[in-house]
Amino acid sequence: MKENLRHAPDLTQRPPRSPRVRLGGYVVLPRILDKGRAELAGTAGEFKYNNPADYHWFRFTGITAEQLKAELATGKSDGEMLKWIEENAPHKRGPWEIQQWSAYFNERGPDSDVETMQFFAKRLGEFNKDREDVKTWFDLLDLDDYVTFGGKA
Repeated sequence: MKENLRHAPDLTQRPPRSPRVRLGGYVVLPRILDKGRAELAGTAGEFKYNNPADYHWFRFTGITAEQLKAELATGKSDGEMLKWIEENAPHKRGPWEIQQWSAYFNERGPDSDVETMQFFAKRLGEFNKDREDVKTWFDLLDLDDYVTFGGKA
């Protein structure tokens, strides 16, 4: 493993951070960083960097997945990555915009179209058909992570 990736998480042993964990006010950013570092180190397992759940953050900031991954490859810490994001994001966002965006995504459930609702229900049913407390995409991701590493749904 490259020396600058020595702190990359091994996502074959544990999940990335919850999408609810924030860095610089951004939800999902620490999870994206974990998956990017793990992919660079070859320890991503089943987790995918730049998946549909990540797209929203990339669109919001204007940073591309390739730019972020190249910066991760330099071995920067979370704090250094946040500073780089703040300096390089094409879409400059104020704290209130980040807070509002993060609050929305933290509580975002499936859209009301039939296909999306069926997909969400199918994924939830793979874990437990009786769970009524799983309402948001982040709930589903957290449950998926928990069950993937041995928890009971």
